[in-house]
Amino acid sequence: MQRVLQMKATKSGAERRRWERLPLAIPVFVRGIEPNGKQFIEFATALDISVGGALLAIQRHLPPGSKIMLEIPCTPVPLAKDSQQNQNLKAKLVRVTKGDDCHLLGLKFHRPMASKVPGKKKKSATV
Repeated sequence: MQRVLQMKATKSGAERRRWERLPLAIPVFVRGIEPNGKQFIEFATALDISVGGALLAIQRHLPPGSKIMLEIPCTPVPLAKDSQQNQNLKAKLVRVTKGDDCHLLGLKFHRPMASKVPGKKKKSATV
């Protein structure tokens, strides 16, 4: 079972984001590759999340432009036969802010989460 986050598009004058953000504290695992080519996995907290991105609090410094994979743990017990144990999201780091105890990372998802609607299949291109 895939979880789908659906939110209204925002269009207020000062707000540049395309979707509303939900202020949640969600534990996530961050996977990526360091500049030296070594893979890493780090525990972090998503402080807010939207269909198109997230704000992450993490101990590790990552440079803007880094490509990472977020792994969001789901229910420990499958709710259906085709249920997934984790939700994986590809993201690009677009903003870094140094906090007192951590780094705050602004992420843009590779694909908006709304595109993961169960039961919908992409149309295949015909040649």
